[in-house]
Amino acid sequence: MAGPPTDAQIWDALRTVTDPEYPLSIVDLGMVYGARVEDTVVHVTMTFTSIGCPAIDMLLHDVREALTAVPGVTAVAIDVVWDPPWTKECISDRGRRVLAMYGVVC
Repeated sequence: MAGPPTDAQIWDALRTVTDPEYPLSIVDLGMVYGARVEDTVVHVTMTFTSIGCPAIDMLLHDVREALTAVPGVTAVAIDVVWDPPWTKECISDRGRRVLAMYGVVC
């Protein structure tokens, strides 16, 4: 039996979830505000770049799929928050470099 998932495993899994518009993870975009493991359940707090984002359902599905693939995870609880609101300042340094390669200025 696998032990409880580690924080590193959880964050690595979240980094595999990419934005549909850019080849960038939701972690590098700053959309994930937090992730913690309680027993075998992963609790994620995240936001989106806008309330009207057409990819919300797809990204929630992708987060659940990525995290349930981690050994020891039995369930995923996602809390979508709008406060604090996402801004371009949330983007990681790596994310800024990747976006700049695609001509996106942030």
